[in-house]
Amino acid sequence: MKIDLFPSQSVPRIIHLPHVAIIGGGASGVLLAAHLLHNPAAALRVTVIEGQNLPGRGVAYSTRDPNHLLNTRVANMSAFPDDPDHFRRWLSARGTEMTGASFVSRATYGAYLSDLLAPVAGDGRLRFLRATCTGLRTRPDGAGVILQMEDGQTLPADSAILATGHAMPEPDPQGIVQGAWDPAPPPSERRVVIVGSGLSMIDQAISLLERGHFGEIIALSRRAQLPRTHAPGQPLAISPAEIPLGAPVSALMAWIRALAARAAAQGGTWRDAVDGVRPHLRAIWAALPPTERARFLRHAAPWWEVHRHRVPPESAALVERALREGQLRLLRGAFLGAEQDAQGQRLVRWRPHGQDAAETLPAGHIIDCRGIRRDPAENATPLIADLLTSGRARIDPLRLGLDVTQDCRVIDREGRADPRIRAMGPASRAAFWEITAIPDIREQARQLAADLVSELCPA
Repeated sequence: MKIDLFPSQSVPRIIHLPHVAIIGGGASGVLLAAHLLHNPAAALRVTVIEGQNLPGRGVAYSTRDPNHLLNTRVANMSAFPDDPDHFRRWLSARGTEMTGASFVSRATYGAYLSDLLAPVAGDGRLRFLRATCTGLRTRPDGAGVILQMEDGQTLPADSAILATGHAMPEPDPQGIVQGAWDPAPPPSERRVVIVGSGLSMIDQAISLLERGHFGEIIALSRRAQLPRTHAPGQPLAISPAEIPLGAPVSALMAWIRALAARAAAQGGTWRDAVDGVRPHLRAIWAALPPTERARFLRHAAPWWEVHRHRVPPESAALVERALREGQLRLLRGAFLGAEQDAQGQRLVRWRPHGQDAAETLPAGHIIDCRGIRRDPAENATPLIADLLTSGRARIDPLRLGLDVTQDCRVIDREGRADPRIRAMGPASRAAFWEITAIPDIREQARQLAADLVSELCPA
């Protein structure tokens, strides 16, 4: 049965129920809507507002390249933490038999997210609104908010959730540099320079290789480190009592290295230590004072990320072969910018590691894959910019994103938590750090849904 995810205004709605507006229809927004509407105590309405992508797709899952694989196993990608087999059953019902240890394409997972809300799409509680939200104002009665859309329409709600994803840079107006999520350039003999060496670089390099690109591919980054590869393992059991909460970053990293040694002594690998720490990351981050958070971001974050965000063995094998054959090359240095000479040749300006002098590197194509740590104000959406300008929100001291409380409430310019506006997923990264992967977001969605139901449906 085909589900109309963007019904007309004539579809009847239950208008007397409390109303939650979720701004952003990517993975975060759809997961929250699913947890709200699958909650038997949730006597409320949900509107998901999305201006660009299909529900659940967002930036991460809109890719059409089947070679772009999830970097998390099927067993850990269920939308519901208390039903870990939900995603695998969905795959099986569509004729795709997978073990829990398998990796599937991100496009497949996008289809799963899009399908999550189909069972409740016809009961009148769910509405998808194809629009771009540009502002939030307090309702005259003070009991909720009014959402303002780019096309002039408004929407009242009892609570608004910012599920707006990562701060994305604007496209290069000169067209010299393309973005990490743009389709890979057509195959040719011309050199492609990819700025960054993380997961999005892996995707772009794989797309180039699988499409038959025969020119050189260069990945330029400050440390020239690739994400490590997934391998079988068992997370270490770590009790909260043994975690050095509030310790300096140097002590925390020494503790993690000791965990890795413990895992190896038990016949495992460092992966078991990293995976054992993951459930405790929120508590660890919350306990760090601002100076230690800043120290972690400067010195330890890149090393943590290449071990924490791993690639499937299939993807790693393609990249390793290209490295062995010399088609893919890693350069260590600082990216200074890109330009075009009088003949139309693209040039990458960079400074090799350990040198003072800058150099230029000719390229047929330049792709910016520097990751998600972008200035949240400089790369703000119209809605986030409006909230910052009006004082309804502020950026956290480390400029990771919006300043939010531990229960996801947005903090305004004066330091007050807004009772009606919350942020989740990557938009709440400043408070939680590790809130970009599905296993983390689904836990947040479950807790946030419970909080909203308790607040709006007390009966």
